[in-house]
Amino acid sequence: MAIREELAKYFNRLHKILAREKGLKGRLGNIRHLLTGNALTSLLGLVGFALTARALGPSEYGVLALCFTYTSAIERLVNFQSWQPLIKFGAQSTSTDTLASLFKFGLLLDVSAAATGCVIAVVLVWAFGPSLGISAEMSGLVMLFCAILPFRISGMPLAVLRLFGNFRSIAYGQVASSIFRAGLCAIGFAFGGTLQEFVLIWMAAQIFGSLSVVFLSFAELRRQGMLASMLKASVRGITAHFPGLWKFAISTNLSLTLRSSANQLDTLLVGYLADPTAAGLYHIAKRIGRMTLQIGDHVQAVLYPDLARAWASSAYEAFHRAVTQMRVLLFGFGLLLVGAVYLAIDPVLRVAVGPDFEAAGPLVVVQSIAAAMTLYGTVTRSALLAMGREHRVLSSVLVATIAFHGTALALIPRVGPMGANLAHIVMAAIWLWMMAVAYRQK
Repeated sequence: MAIREELAKYFNRLHKILAREKGLKGRLGNIRHLLTGNALTSLLGLVGFALTARALGPSEYGVLALCFTYTSAIERLVNFQSWQPLIKFGAQSTSTDTLASLFKFGLLLDVSAAATGCVIAVVLVWAFGPSLGISAEMSGLVMLFCAILPFRISGMPLAVLRLFGNFRSIAYGQVASSIFRAGLCAIGFAFGGTLQEFVLIWMAAQIFGSLSVVFLSFAELRRQGMLASMLKASVRGITAHFPGLWKFAISTNLSLTLRSSANQLDTLLVGYLADPTAAGLYHIAKRIGRMTLQIGDHVQAVLYPDLARAWASSAYEAFHRAVTQMRVLLFGFGLLLVGAVYLAIDPVLRVAVGPDFEAAGPLVVVQSIAAAMTLYGTVTRSALLAMGREHRVLSSVLVATIAFHGTALALIPRVGPMGANLAHIVMAAIWLWMMAVAYRQK
């Protein structure tokens, strides 16, 4: 009875806090939609990966993992992630015409980056594949998978949906894409699909997911009465309307490119320094251990537009209060994440992907620690970008990434894929410390 009364008092206090903090309540509502979509997407994603892993086995699954890891790495290396400058400067815009021009600028940037990425990806495999020990068959599969890159246009669509607060479309659009992917994987599993057929399945799923986001953003622009003006808008003189646009875009792109060299190339490093089977085990561990980073992406998606508006309007008290609130929430969630993974990972692996992948258990636990640290840091990163301190974000990522590669190159040959996990912890610790220092400085 006493416990029930204490719980009632706790929830009453929580209700009062949410009623008083309308901004927090709204953010939590939007995050709830994204988390619901993320939970369903993650569950369906595990179904797709489990079916694929069971159908192919560790060795062939490792080849497929290298295919989509390679294309993801190239995409991150050349993609400008235009949603960040579009949201920051879009939050400052007071004119529909200039906002339409800004969206047009972002769309052209996305299309150019996607086309460039495809060309670079194919040329690198064609020119350097044999010298890296990549067989002709594997090179052919990788180059085929590169065909998804021209469709990877997400920066401007995400900026539109986030800036106008349409988080439901983001959440449930991802669910629809995951259902499509899981369905294709189920068909491939049922009919005994080969490696080549699963490559085509994952290509179709990736292309469908990319196009669905573009469609949803165009629907939102039409609802806002901006679609026609955006398509007709001119981007000439865009930097005069938004001073510092290129500097911000280049700086944030460089920081994301550096992070991607660790977060996307790690599987390739394990495959190169160890073998494809080790890469497959590591990729499974990474997919499970870092699933929660999508939560960090969602928190950033909701929080970043609010922080950009608050900083632009000099509402500093509300700005710092929002940062503190989200930090506390993510810190607690990170602790729960690590504990849950430690207790449940072995049976989950046995049921999900079979006994051949049980060796990935310790990798998942260590990966979850790095994921929890990175999750906590997403709030500080969003705050620094909103404050216009993108150069401090870049310097923190640069130092942390150098530390990652040094640690990974030293440890992977000695302890296998666990070395990459330990390198992620080193990277996260340095990144967190440097950003915390930058945030506290006046």
